[in-house]
Amino acid sequence: MKKAPSYETQELREFGEVLRGRRTVDQYLHTLVPDELVRDALEAATWAPNHYVSEPWHFILPGKETVGRIIDLCAEIVAAAKGPELAGHKRKAWGEKPGWLIVTCPYSHDDALREKEDYAACCAAVQNFMLYLWKAGVGSKWTTGPITRDARFFDIIGVDADKFFVVGMLWFGYPKLTPTQARASVDDALTELP
Repeated sequence: MKKAPSYETQELREFGEVLRGRRTVDQYLHTLVPDELVRDALEAATWAPNHYVSEPWHFILPGKETVGRIIDLCAEIVAAAKGPELAGHKRKAWGEKPGWLIVTCPYSHDDALREKEDYAACCAAVQNFMLYLWKAGVGSKWTTGPITRDARFFDIIGVDADKFFVVGMLWFGYPKLTPTQARASVDDALTELP
């Protein structure tokens, strides 16, 4: 009789440590992440589960010029809503982000369930990307702020806002500071039924 495999393995414990250890990182060193590592992380992202293998995600890696235009737009939006001082702070903070990624998903105007499934797949792809980078010592932050819904942002990134929405904009880089964090017990989020 074949014995059931043990779940008490070093590999599994290490995998759990990666999952539990990943943090949202907001401050980065000025060291660029190698392009090959970013491409490997994107390839890992595409292995996210997705309904009917729809692979709905699209990844945009903006270059320096595009990033500059995004930062200008951010400063403009913040200045209009909260004043020039905070806009200057945002401009400085965003200008220090070494790596940028934008993830989009197609609308399914005639199929709300399909759109929800595609969005969920894109979120899983983002998580794959972030976990792959984390295992390589690279932190990230996933943002969905107002800029990602601004028509001018879509013009900057060359995306048709009637056909696609932004799942998130991600910053990534080697952490300058890794925050600590805790989670509630799984018992608080679990219902077991007979």
